[in-house]
Amino acid sequence: MDRRTPLVPLRYLTLPGRGPEDVVADPRGRVLTGVSDGRILRVDGLDDPPTARVEHVGEIGGRPLGLELLPDGDLLVCCADGALLRVDPDGGSGNVRVLTESAAGERLRFCSNVVALPDGTVYFTVSSRVHPLADWMGEIVEHTGTGRLLRLAPGAREAEVALEGLQFANGLARSADDSFLIVAETGARRLTRYRLTGPRAGQAEPLVENLPGFPDNLWRGAPDGPVWVALAGPPVPPLDLLHRAAPAVRRRAARLAASAPYRPSGGAGVLAIDDDGRILHHLTRRRSGFRMVTSVCETGGRLVLGSLWERGIAVCEAPVTK
Repeated sequence: MDRRTPLVPLRYLTLPGRGPEDVVADPRGRVLTGVSDGRILRVDGLDDPPTARVEHVGEIGGRPLGLELLPDGDLLVCCADGALLRVDPDGGSGNVRVLTESAAGERLRFCSNVVALPDGTVYFTVSSRVHPLADWMGEIVEHTGTGRLLRLAPGAREAEVALEGLQFANGLARSADDSFLIVAETGARRLTRYRLTGPRAGQAEPLVENLPGFPDNLWRGAPDGPVWVALAGPPVPPLDLLHRAAPAVRRRAARLAASAPYRPSGGAGVLAIDDDGRILHHLTRRRSGFRMVTSVCETGGRLVLGSLWERGIAVCEAPVTK
């Protein structure tokens, strides 16, 4: 069944910073995001974007990517430069704490997204062990399969490897019953299920394949709600062919891609799925004016979109999920 529907007209809120890569909403409907200069911003008043209030609530000294709000109001932040951090948005100066900078004896690089379980265990992704964020396109082209899902136990200072061999590991979301995680593999256009409980705990299998775009960050606001999937761009058929080429060919193509100017497509797209991988909504807009949607969250009957590319966030009406 084709569930594609138009993404309703977008309203824009310009931020004092570029590239709000991930967006998350707190219980009061305020949206938190990180911008390219390392600041964490909190946006209040999305009912009327032109008059919304933007607060500077933290600064991490690196490039913030994936975010996760904790029950106590603190924020987990993936620093693309190689650390998992905890930030108190109301803590004033000195409100940033390093949780870990390494996994299995190796310095972290390209930390991407994070979720926390009720018992305090934290899972987070590393998109590539070869390419840094600045060369994300090189990773997409080379298709190295060096992405990882990492686990940080409560009180631990070093993460352990839960799953590796992922193609640009990216967004994370918990299942409604916390029996598995959903991992976005951007380079494979796939969502993968990683089992946390039961006889198959520690095993993974595809949940949704051949997605209609490159999945980026994931968001689940409530256990009984859908998982929202940001689609950073449409499928690229020549890239699918290249991924089947020899590694040396892909490496040469990645070097060329790194030197070529990048401009994202003019469209925007998001999906909503359930825990069985069924697509509940596929919202698209070919000429949205808001490009490279890397995150989406739902709050107050609205969807809020973030982007690695844009200088602000976009707001639109959320569909009704039956």
